[in-house]
Amino acid sequence: MNITSLEGLVFGVDDVGACNEFLANMGLDVVERGDDGGHFLAEDGTWISIRPRADAQLPAPLETGSMLRETVYGAADTDTIEAVAKEIARDREVTRHADGSIGFYDDLGFALRICLATRKTLEVPAEVMPNIPNSTQSRGLNVIGVTPGAPAARPRTLSHVVYFVPDVALAEAFYTQRLGFRCTDRFTDVGPFLRPAGMADHHALFLIQSPPHIKGIEHFAFHMASPSQVLAAGTQMVKRGFQSFWGPGRHHFGSNWFWYFNCPMGCHAEFDADMDQHDDHWVPRATAMGPEASQAYLFQFREKWAPGGPPSNVRPAS
Repeated sequence: MNITSLEGLVFGVDDVGACNEFLANMGLDVVERGDDGGHFLAEDGTWISIRPRADAQLPAPLETGSMLRETVYGAADTDTIEAVAKEIARDREVTRHADGSIGFYDDLGFALRICLATRKTLEVPAEVMPNIPNSTQSRGLNVIGVTPGAPAARPRTLSHVVYFVPDVALAEAFYTQRLGFRCTDRFTDVGPFLRPAGMADHHALFLIQSPPHIKGIEHFAFHMASPSQVLAAGTQMVKRGFQSFWGPGRHHFGSNWFWYFNCPMGCHAEFDADMDQHDDHWVPRATAMGPEASQAYLFQFREKWAPGGPPSNVRPAS
């Protein structure tokens, strides 16, 4: 199953205006934005679509009322789409769409669609190289690392999605046995990090064992070009009044930098950067989840500040 990308997410929401506003402020390109919904692109063409919850054209919702209505993955070719259709049709309905994509539901009731991958290769330059002490692999003389007035940080690509599931073993079996996903790492008391076989990113899907009444999406994430851009994008969100939930910091599994925000789509939204990449030679790790396993380090946002004058408890010399 040569599934190569996480292409997009479709939400059916209660407050279309608030969701459109949130995604626009994340730095996504606005393709469509109005009372009937919105469509937003990252730099490589991956996307999020917003529709009213009652939109009859959306896939059926989860019984919990989760606002995520469809997760869309990209396939390398039509042969992959046909292979998935044949596999899934063994025990459930597969819907064929006019654009050649197929739709179906996983074993927990999440709606999925497989389309031809459209994610573009980006030629946008990454952050300039750091100056590393005593190394020839450095930025160099007279090349500055921070340019005043640089363009705003923009999401480069849709990174991953995280589900709350009441039966993590059943969910994992569906994605690994039916769709060919690979486990890269695992929180032993929670669930696996999974990547499609044709994708190198540490994970496109993370499954969290949870009570049945919260089944649904926990968060989605967009890759940024660098850790600095995670910090820049997150700072901009805070300044615009959006509530930080977790971060900035850096995860252990995946090694990605992160910053999460509360999101009006009934979940969290994450900026991340510098995720590990793996192939089938990688041996998955396993550990119990906890604060030490979840992040290598965690920071706390504060307003910009600069020193000025002596410390408040020191009197100036007379």
